[in-house]
Amino acid sequence: MTNPAERLVDLLDLEQIEVNIFRGRSPEESLQRVFGGQVAGQALVAAGRTTDGERPVHSLHAYFLRPGIPGVPIVYQVERVRDGRSFTTRRTTAVQQGKTIFNLTASFHRPEQGGIEHQLPPRHVPAPETLPMLVDEIRDHLGHLPESLERMARRQPFDIRYVDRLRWTREELKDADPRSAVWMRAVGPLGDDPLVHTCALTYASDMTLLDAVRIPVEPLWGPRGFDMASLDHAMWFHRPFRADEWFLYDQESPISTGGRGLARGRIYNREGQLLVSVVQEGLFRPV
Repeated sequence: MTNPAERLVDLLDLEQIEVNIFRGRSPEESLQRVFGGQVAGQALVAAGRTTDGERPVHSLHAYFLRPGIPGVPIVYQVERVRDGRSFTTRRTTAVQQGKTIFNLTASFHRPEQGGIEHQLPPRHVPAPETLPMLVDEIRDHLGHLPESLERMARRQPFDIRYVDRLRWTREELKDADPRSAVWMRAVGPLGDDPLVHTCALTYASDMTLLDAVRIPVEPLWGPRGFDMASLDHAMWFHRPFRADEWFLYDQESPISTGGRGLARGRIYNREGQLLVSVVQEGLFRPV
């Protein structure tokens, strides 16, 4: 049986059914909707497959329009908006059962040298090897791993390690800042195609970002008091990276109001280089 990293690579390997049309699998899972990171990653693969492959993606902006149905294939239609001297622009529309569920605009940039170089440094955090795996932290607290989480762990393509210990009670949430940080990496090799690594990290970027919104109001694990859904997602890719090597995802929520929470994240490699910037807004409604 293939491991979760191999399954992720396979999930991102779309079937081309026309010049600008691709079809992606949607695994049958016990979820209410298709995971947003999967749709974003597949949509970016479709966009990238229509370029010459010599221009890395430098940004994407996307909207989640309808919840996807698990187990039903998703068709990705790509519009070749522009092929310029330095930039290439693509627009991807994800369709399921005749309805648009997601759209994405991605921009690809020919590598070049610039005259300005600076970045915000990462905060000092423990190394990933010193932190427990997420499933181990949950098992230690509960004394066992619930069957649903055990199934999820077997399918999980990323090793996730929270920098700050998980809070389990509302008393522990008192005065908690709306901020979270995790170390992540794919649980196995992802190959050497840069587009696969970019799309795999796009998949991962949707996994924990909205945690920062919830931290001041409810524990991250256990029964949820809010129904949560991603509304939009934006990413800027600054440097090359591998998603199967450790990266630090530092996340914070500057505001949550009107049923919507905003979260932003910065992704660094182990050398402290800023790789990717992410912003997402989510919908939060009481259950």
